[in-house]
Amino acid sequence: MRYQHVCVEAFSYTLPPNIVTSDEIESQLAPVYERLGLSAGRLELMTGIRERRFFDRGIFPSHVSSQTAEKAIEASQIDRSKLGVLIHGSVCRDRLEPATASSVHHSVGLPTSALVLDVSNACLGLLNGMLMLANMIELGQVKAGVVVGTEDGRNLVEGTIESMLRNESVTRQDMKLDFASLTIGSGSAAVVLCDSTLSRTGNRLLGGAFQAKTDSHGLCEGGVEAKKHGDDRPRMQTDSEAMLHAGIGLAVSTWKKTKQVLHWQNSNVDKTFTHQVGKAHRKLLYEKLGLNPKIDFPTVEFLGNVGAAALPMAAAMGIEQGHVRTGNKIALLGIGSGLNALMLGIEWQTA
Repeated sequence: MRYQHVCVEAFSYTLPPNIVTSDEIESQLAPVYERLGLSAGRLELMTGIRERRFFDRGIFPSHVSSQTAEKAIEASQIDRSKLGVLIHGSVCRDRLEPATASSVHHSVGLPTSALVLDVSNACLGLLNGMLMLANMIELGQVKAGVVVGTEDGRNLVEGTIESMLRNESVTRQDMKLDFASLTIGSGSAAVVLCDSTLSRTGNRLLGGAFQAKTDSHGLCEGGVEAKKHGDDRPRMQTDSEAMLHAGIGLAVSTWKKTKQVLHWQNSNVDKTFTHQVGKAHRKLLYEKLGLNPKIDFPTVEFLGNVGAAALPMAAAMGIEQGHVRTGNKIALLGIGSGLNALMLGIEWQTA
């Protein structure tokens, strides 16, 4: 999978206003910790996450995504009439129907000729959206487009806490399966891709590779079970240890394939942005890929796991803060439950 005509014109992000620390979450769970004989501080100690952010209650993902998409469009300086695709790629959506992308498309004023749709694939949705858009640009079907998404983990985290407190027979094993849910945060990201003839930056999307390991699809499952939990907030159960090792194994094979496609060696890679899960995942990932973790731009410590928005948010923030320099080769290392992996290479030209 190689591209000759696709450029990455702009990244953008939106941070939620409400900070919730791991200490605050554990304070709410104090009765559970006491019953199970657990010591406070384990959430941050095990994950490296000291805080995460939430949007205000009641806000729709499309409202935030519209703001984030607007930032990316303005930064790209591309005429809106040339933006022929809008993809909304997060797990969180306004409702099942219509596509959340429809509301965003209307808010940012893109042309009626645009292709408008949602793409959902756990933590890979936005990267999958980039892939779909890049293919259309390479084929000459459109000149440019926007991929955007907003994840809001408030309901998942708060619902998980309430379920733990309400279940007086909760066990350490129950806690283990729910633990990953407490790492979830919120955030929003967008990216504009365009044909090289429209590009002001020359930041080339070179291509990449994808692979699947669907025998591990049951390791992380989430959804709404109103009858079981008594409300319509989502819950998630994750076998974190099995997920860690299966995911790293898939990442290793996908990275090998990506390097073959791009004709890269590890020494060619100047900067990376990854899906942000926790410190153990990051440490093992870079060990197994043979990459220096110093080329990464971690955000999980203060954002938590922001799902499909995590990697593009890290990219947007890293670029803004000077992590990326002219001439850098950048690897986007995406992985999501299912399991699926998608890795892309970018040649950056804009300071």
